[in-house]
Amino acid sequence: MSNVWDDVEPRVYESRIKVPYTWQAGETASNFLLSLKNDKKFVGKKCDKCAKVLVPPRKSCPYCFAETGDWQDVSDEGVVETFTIVRRDTGIMPMKPPYAYAVIKLDGADTGLVHLLGEVDLGEVRAGLRVKAVFDEERTGKLLDVKYFKPV
Repeated sequence: MSNVWDDVEPRVYESRIKVPYTWQAGETASNFLLSLKNDKKFVGKKCDKCAKVLVPPRKSCPYCFAETGDWQDVSDEGVVETFTIVRRDTGIMPMKPPYAYAVIKLDGADTGLVHLLGEVDLGEVRAGLRVKAVFDEERTGKLLDVKYFKPV
């Protein structure tokens, strides 16, 4: 028995769809973002059970699934844990390629934060590189209030 689609040549249509949306950050993320905006300060949440400090903060711990407790200040300096170099322009990033972004473990935190690297020779980027946050002068309460992290 033949299928009605057997004689149909497959067609591919390439396009882009832009879907703007808004969402409520919630209490935990809002406190984190407002701390960046108002105080140029990173904060995390400490897990009541395993004592890990989560940055960005989470309402519940991804390691032991307990609810997180107290807020804890962490440094605006840290270490690159891993990174990638971007060479293709997607049109949505605040930097033009080539640039790097990295998972950065801030001093005082037990988890990594993904962010852009700036003021850096891409050939010098490596795991273990010490970096410091560079804040935008005009902050609006978003992660990109930190323009990038630069080598210390």
